[in-house]
Amino acid sequence: MKFSPLALSLLFCATSASAFAPSSQHAHVSVGGLNAVSGTTGTGEGWIKGSAPVDSEESLKLTLGKSLEGANFKKRLSLLGSTGSIGTQTLEIVDACPDNFVVDALSAGTNVKLFKEQVLKYKPKVASLATAEAANELKDMLAAQGCSDMPEIVFGDDGILEAATIGSADTVVTGIVGAAGLKPTIEAIKLGKDIALANKETLISGGPVINPLVEKHGINMLPADSEHSALFQCLQGVPPAGLRRIILTASGGAFRDFSKEELFKLCEEEPRTVQAKATTHPNWDMGAKITLDSATMMNKGLEVSGILVLDFPTPIW
Repeated sequence: MKFSPLALSLLFCATSASAFAPSSQHAHVSVGGLNAVSGTTGTGEGWIKGSAPVDSEESLKLTLGKSLEGANFKKRLSLLGSTGSIGTQTLEIVDACPDNFVVDALSAGTNVKLFKEQVLKYKPKVASLATAEAANELKDMLAAQGCSDMPEIVFGDDGILEAATIGSADTVVTGIVGAAGLKPTIEAIKLGKDIALANKETLISGGPVINPLVEKHGINMLPADSEHSALFQCLQGVPPAGLRRIILTASGGAFRDFSKEELFKLCEEEPRTVQAKATTHPNWDMGAKITLDSATMMNKGLEVSGILVLDFPTPIW
């Protein structure tokens, strides 16, 4: 199966997440014959620096050690934003590695049709949707399908929090858009859950709050967003001062094939066309906010800010 860079990055993070904080004690559980490390009560592994350190002696040693352990792990996931691009690619990994991943909670917006299929397939304990109407529609759909393993169906902000803090999950994948991911991430960290972060706005808006919590609770926060995760993986094993600069490329978004003159003319003569095109990405279904950020290149600015908060070793300018 061919994965996108984001899907590959999440698989990498899942197999080696505990390699990026010094280890003292682990909570070991036996699941399906695997000697797995559980993060449900905190990994107890401490914290090095930043949210995703890559160039310290401790992180280098632990990266190598965890890599040599192979695929002897079991991760229990809470997936926030399961019907979006991040969420569906995460579930591709679950499909490809069913012995290594279990989905305990799913959270989505209002795409009830796709969410229903996900609930039936992965059988989460908690299923959260954005509105009460969507939650009731899901309940009716599942009942009509004769669902025998009915999850706890919740909705709204409280529903997202319930999905993020479910007791059995050790890793929370945050694929929801904007600052909406901030509070669920904070509450999951407080419970000692590892974070696979695909929501850079969470760090940009709340980095000064989140980084001390990462240190306090000794959890691992791994970047799962495409650019950040690609850099994170490329920098494994690179010694301090071994990197001169980082260059981030960009597709250009929805207007990449327009000249400046053409775009200005279109803005003057057909503003509604520009508006519609700005929220339609040529390759990805990411929701209106991120698609617009891509069209205006604002998304690239957020990635630069995210790199700084993640504490990568060298500025990109």
